[in-house]
Amino acid sequence: MAEICNVCHHHCHLSEGKAGACRARGLRDGKNVSLSYGVISSLALDPIEKKPLNRFHPGEYILSVGTYGCNLSCPFCQNHEIAQVSVPPSPSGYMTPDELSSLALRAHEDSGNLGIAFTYNEPLIGYEYVLETSRLNRLNGLYNVAVTNGSVSPEIFQLLLPCMDAMNIDLKSFSEEGYRLLGGDLSTVCANISSASRAGCHVELTTLVVPGISDDPEDMKKEAAWIASLDPGMPLHITRFFPRYRMDSGEPTPVDLLYLLADIAREHLKYVYVGNV
Repeated sequence: MAEICNVCHHHCHLSEGKAGACRARGLRDGKNVSLSYGVISSLALDPIEKKPLNRFHPGEYILSVGTYGCNLSCPFCQNHEIAQVSVPPSPSGYMTPDELSSLALRAHEDSGNLGIAFTYNEPLIGYEYVLETSRLNRLNGLYNVAVTNGSVSPEIFQLLLPCMDAMNIDLKSFSEEGYRLLGGDLSTVCANISSASRAGCHVELTTLVVPGISDDPEDMKKEAAWIASLDPGMPLHITRFFPRYRMDSGEPTPVDLLYLLADIAREHLKYVYVGNV
């Protein structure tokens, strides 16, 4: 017997013992559960600017945590070793929400760590773990950050939003066609960006400029105008593509193109950053 998963736009029909498109949710004993719950594949104390968040406590550090799985299938995935796998990567560990939040608190006391950034793979498909850990962080006076593709259902996003202090959301393309190539849905991402902005969460956006997917100047003009309609002060990071994963041949994005797109975006936005150059 199958159950429809409503965590994201795929609406996978989950069968007992199998995983959905994200590889990290499945039906177990008739329940839709997070298979990645508590699995820690990556753990590092990072500069907040690496998320990238340039206007949220700049100069500070945050404990960055990754699990595994992702509900998009980007052929240029920079973290495919953990995002595009169906089993916990090796090596991996396990931490309860209490253990992880306690670790973040100790790092705060030792080195001024801001809190936890859920990042590296797509964290929000395992929303239960993010939610439980974030609530503990709040009790400990720590910040919660999500680095996400924004491709979860509005219901799940709204559940998490009250616990989030900042987000960097990937706006991977400003065309439905571009998102279809990645197994995503532009309208879902835009709706969640809008919700986060209205809720007062600190939001920064990232567009990786990938040849043939997100490098059209006209799309950037539309993207920047749309962002400005929400908040002209919302930072946009325009970053350079390097060959990775299944797109491991060819050339990186021309630097001149990055600066051209940044100039277009600056016609509408106050804060535009060029990255990976």
